[in-house]
Amino acid sequence: MKVAAMFSYLFNLQTKKIVIILLALFISACSSTPSNDGVNTSDPKDPLESINRPFWTFTWDYADKYVFKPASEVYVEYMPTGFRTGLHNIALNLNEPSAAINNLLQGKFSEAGKSTGRFVLNSTIGLFGFFDPASDFDWTREQEEFGEVLGSYGVGDGPYIVVPGLGPSSVREEVGDYVDRYYWPLAIIDFWPNLLRQAVLGLEQRVALTDQEQIINDSIDPYEFVKNAYFQNMEFKVYDGNPPIVIDDESEDEIDAFLDELDAMSDIE
Repeated sequence: MKVAAMFSYLFNLQTKKIVIILLALFISACSSTPSNDGVNTSDPKDPLESINRPFWTFTWDYADKYVFKPASEVYVEYMPTGFRTGLHNIALNLNEPSAAINNLLQGKFSEAGKSTGRFVLNSTIGLFGFFDPASDFDWTREQEEFGEVLGSYGVGDGPYIVVPGLGPSSVREEVGDYVDRYYWPLAIIDFWPNLLRQAVLGLEQRVALTDQEQIINDSIDPYEFVKNAYFQNMEFKVYDGNPPIVIDDESEDEIDAFLDELDAMSDIE
């Protein structure tokens, strides 16, 4: 009965995420229609802001504060460092085949070869990924997700979504994560091992967030700060750390006009 209840809970959670995505797409489509007064004050990337903000409050002020943060602190405090690193390596090693395929889909053959080599070496000599001997060959881990594949072919992020209890996301990322789950070997991992893998990844992600936690809390609008940081990070990943420089022509014109005024004032003097 407990197992059935757990499956039911996860099914309902996934269903809710799908409903949120579909709702986001619907509202986004509606928001693209010009309003009567011709003014659109909402963020085009965040048509669900009125829903996302309460979800963010629940996630950051309650779920994280009372569940995820304490759990990550206990995990770091009581889990031996070497064993913790090994578990994290195993969890990440299972993503290597998907990274190899996603790199191939983008024509990144060298990166695909590294991901394949990492998986083979770490899964054998590295004892199922517990150790990382591939790093000794300078085969660095470069995780590539299907959402990044979509982005590399010009697919936009889509509406911003805050998944209750999980945090920032977008339509493109959710679609990408859905596809990534069907790559081997993730598609054949049983429920409990996959649950353990997700727990390890989630705890490590929360530990990594510790350094940025105070910055989020000190920001004028934590919701807006995290949203902007999310889109910047997605752009950084899609362009492999080299996003294009976008020039705002309007801002450039204002700066040029201001400089011209300064030059005129100096001439008068």
